[in-house]
Amino acid sequence: MIVHQYIKPAQGLLAVTALLVLLMIYLSLGSVAIPIDDIFAMLGSYIHGGEALAQQQYPLASAIILQIRLPRACAAILAGSALALAGACSQGLFRNPLASPDILGISAGSSFAAVVAIVSGLTVVNPALLPFVTAIGALTTATIVYLIARQTQQHGLFIILAGLAVSSLLGGLTMGVLLTAQQYEISEFVFWTMGGLDARTWQQLLWPTPIIIIAAWILLRHGQTLNLLALGEQNAHGMGINVRNSRRILLLLATLLTAMAIAVAGPIGFIGLIVPHLARLLVGPNNRILLPFSALFGAMFLLACDLIARTVIAPNELKTGIITAIIGGIYFIALLIRSQYKGLQS
Repeated sequence: MIVHQYIKPAQGLLAVTALLVLLMIYLSLGSVAIPIDDIFAMLGSYIHGGEALAQQQYPLASAIILQIRLPRACAAILAGSALALAGACSQGLFRNPLASPDILGISAGSSFAAVVAIVSGLTVVNPALLPFVTAIGALTTATIVYLIARQTQQHGLFIILAGLAVSSLLGGLTMGVLLTAQQYEISEFVFWTMGGLDARTWQQLLWPTPIIIIAAWILLRHGQTLNLLALGEQNAHGMGINVRNSRRILLLLATLLTAMAIAVAGPIGFIGLIVPHLARLLVGPNNRILLPFSALFGAMFLLACDLIARTVIAPNELKTGIITAIIGGIYFIALLIRSQYKGLQS
């Protein structure tokens, strides 16, 4: 038991170190390779003399790292950690290892908002409006789903059913809007639905970043609440937990994190499913430990997937959502085969 208590900080330090090493590799590799020594030297110049000195001493590294790769890396870290946290929260809240924030209709709401913004011409007027509109669509849809299901006693079951119903409705409306769209608008929408981190800038991260940080910090403080809810509503209530209010807060946090991740990276799938599952295998089901490790693993997972997307067919690149979908599909097929094999053995 004593060893188990001390292994978690060691694992945390190892995970943070792995994330930093992966970040350096991410910044170094690409269509133009930059030595890690030059990256450290450029960052040192930036810290001591500002951007002007960094551009003067290391013009190429400064332009590529500070303006292209670093904001993209920060977007991957933010979106990956947010999606993994939201997934871990949903799985703990619904006591289902295959649950994800998508059951609240978040992806369907963001997709409907995206297609309306594209077809109406909002993205032509200002392309930066698309992330904001998709976040509003995701939050609005999740609110509608919750309002539909909140009056029932079987809150968990009916919120899933309400999410499926609203997602189906919005999916039909999205297809209907696409029938009226021009070919280039359809292409833009399909390109967005793939999910990706290309062309991310510091300006696009300004408003989602504080929301993700605050929501993640609050959620991390609710790890023990998730542990108690896992014991059942009656047991949690007997231990002093306001079950209804706790569910509302946790659903709100999962929704906010997912909506902001979509605003940053588009509808990238599987992270909220895969990463918490892997983290649970490594560190156990205790949500006080599982949540921070899910955030770290989510950041590393999306950063690694985006690195593969950028370098596998350089100088061209794939959409990051394609990489996560392939890895996620392979993982779950392997998981099903493994479960079936164990069932045959027993």
